[in-house]
Amino acid sequence: MSLKTPWLLPILSGILIGTSYIPFPPWASLFAFIPLWIFWEQQTRLRNVILSGILATFVFTLIGFNWVAYLLHEFAHLPWFVAILGMLLFALIAHLFVPVAGILWFIGYKQKLYTGWQSILVMSLFTALSLWALPMLFKWNFGYAWYGVQMPVYQLAEYIGFSGLSMLTLLANVPLYFAWQNRYDKAVRKKILLRFITVFMMLNAFGLSTKAFLPKPDTSFNALLVQANIGNAEKVAAEFGRGFYSKIIQQYQDVTDAGLRAHAGKEIDFILWSETAFPSLLNDQYQNSHYAQQLIQYVNDRHVPLITGSYAKDLKTGLITNSLFTLNEKGEVQSPYYSKSILLAFGEFLPGEEYFPVLRELLPMVGNFGRGAGPTKLLTLNDYKIGPQICYESLFPGFSKSLADLGAQFIVNVTNDSWYGTWQEPYQHMIMTLARAVETRRPLVRVTNTGISTVVLASGEILQQSPMYETWSGLYEVPYLTEPKATYYQQNFWLMPGVLGGLLGLMLLNGLRMRLVRG
Repeated sequence: MSLKTPWLLPILSGILIGTSYIPFPPWASLFAFIPLWIFWEQQTRLRNVILSGILATFVFTLIGFNWVAYLLHEFAHLPWFVAILGMLLFALIAHLFVPVAGILWFIGYKQKLYTGWQSILVMSLFTALSLWALPMLFKWNFGYAWYGVQMPVYQLAEYIGFSGLSMLTLLANVPLYFAWQNRYDKAVRKKILLRFITVFMMLNAFGLSTKAFLPKPDTSFNALLVQANIGNAEKVAAEFGRGFYSKIIQQYQDVTDAGLRAHAGKEIDFILWSETAFPSLLNDQYQNSHYAQQLIQYVNDRHVPLITGSYAKDLKTGLITNSLFTLNEKGEVQSPYYSKSILLAFGEFLPGEEYFPVLRELLPMVGNFGRGAGPTKLLTLNDYKIGPQICYESLFPGFSKSLADLGAQFIVNVTNDSWYGTWQEPYQHMIMTLARAVETRRPLVRVTNTGISTVVLASGEILQQSPMYETWSGLYEVPYLTEPKATYYQQNFWLMPGVLGGLLGLMLLNGLRMRLVRG
């Protein structure tokens, strides 16, 4: 690849990556890193490798995560100019796995541990493992985009997870890199491309066969999902104890009643409200409060069980928790309830506050929630074994794996995406959340405050999606297994990073051995 300005290569990679991520199709995922890797191979200074990695991530973050500016404007009430500056800062630091991979590769390259095709393979391995290992505020990977366009290869997540699919996507850049290197040798180029296409088609065929041979569900439930479309001003006021309780509760009840009337005569096993839909405390010692009694009476009058996001108070810390409760058909609050344990930094807790209390004075609007105990217990409602999951927790495969390990028959996810607009984040978050159903082969029922609410079956099939920023309710019949078995991914959660890490280790050891032989 010949360019007058070599620094256009990392920019090109950034564009290719950014335009291959949800809501875009993964049109360039299989070759998006090649321009950056070409640039790396041309460098003699570590500084250039680091800067090019940051440049590529800066570009693709601006394209794929520009909703952060809207979030800062809507949630933090920052002027658009300041919000855009915040977005630019986020783009610089959000995805450091690329420059980290470049640093690690360059160190070994300068030590002459690998050359030629081995060097390219090591690049891809460091990139894949850095993406998997390094923490991110919004943990994403390249596997999700295949699910977003319903490419059958996504069914392989049952075996290797979407993080494993992401690793395969990155490794796929290697043979296409070789095809580029041999672009003037028609026979070699053709051989590489034909083999690549054959393998890709075989993986998709395997995905189709995997779906075809899934065990058939043996029962089902009917769930009424309720999306009340509560505005951000009302949500914030309720969260900080400044009112709007009656208005919010009434809105949920009105939309629920409209849904019950629309489906009169049909059996409804439970109603599902979104994250913090009930804007008051609901754990034991607060169930005699006015609003709690109002909710209990409402459920008892309709005689339909309810699962709802709400608040609880942690008696040990005194902090409010973002929680999920079940109420049976009599309105009785069931035990246990679940409290969110993976909190969103700068949204639900302030990093470093325990060491620098002055941060709370500087940023009083940042939430200060208590943490739950994690995915250690299932929700109980009649005979259902329900895996509870609140919003952000869906981005972490290990969380849903733990729910499946506990024997969850299906997962319930409640979310509030009202801070992100309608362009990218709602679609990204939806696909990331629904992906957990494929990895665990459990249905997942997702209801949000403003959209997108939907249900995904164990097969990965996504049912009707709600409109965004509208009041809405939908009744879903959800088939499931009463005794679901653990998937291969559940049982071998560390397989892909272990295999790739082992391969990388062997290549580095072999490079070190060859270096010693050469003297």
